[in-house]
Amino acid sequence: MYEEIVDFALATPEWLHVFAEVGTDAGLFVFVALFGVAAWRAWRAPARDLALVIAGPAGVVLTYAVSEVLKLVVREDRPCRGGIATIAACPPLDDWSFPSNHSVIAAGAAATLVLVWRSLAWVAFPLAAVMAFSRVFVGVHYPHDVAAGFLLGLALAPLFALLTVGAVTPAVRLARSRLSPR
Repeated sequence: MYEEIVDFALATPEWLHVFAEVGTDAGLFVFVALFGVAAWRAWRAPARDLALVIAGPAGVVLTYAVSEVLKLVVREDRPCRGGIATIAACPPLDDWSFPSNHSVIAAGAAATLVLVWRSLAWVAFPLAAVMAFSRVFVGVHYPHDVAAGFLLGLALAPLFALLTVGAVTPAVRLARSRLSPR
């Protein structure tokens, strides 16, 4: 399946190649902006809501760390090292393929955002899916790398966010009490 996707990708227009390569990373900035808007929306909401917005990116970072450990344990070579022409340049030899960190981050960001702003699901999950698929499209990941990363992000990032929200909520209350006019 990997080779079929990469062959299809190579037959698409050059502008789509650029969009796929740049869009994967640009999508991460979209998620950062969405977290910013979610924080702005939650600023006057109950402290736990704002704490959950803050805990979301922390959950994504913790999930990314888990994926990095998995990469070091599994040590799967990138598919682009097999002499197949790809859109993107193949990452260095010590940059392993399984799981896809971009997929972990995208799915984790989408899942934690939806915890605090459910109506974002219609935009967050499709964006995460396109970002994840683009990693196969440009040739740097196998489909199973992306699927595993996506599932890891969906499962662990919200879990970590929910586990840390209890510690963040008192800090939000304290910050609000110090920032509010007396």
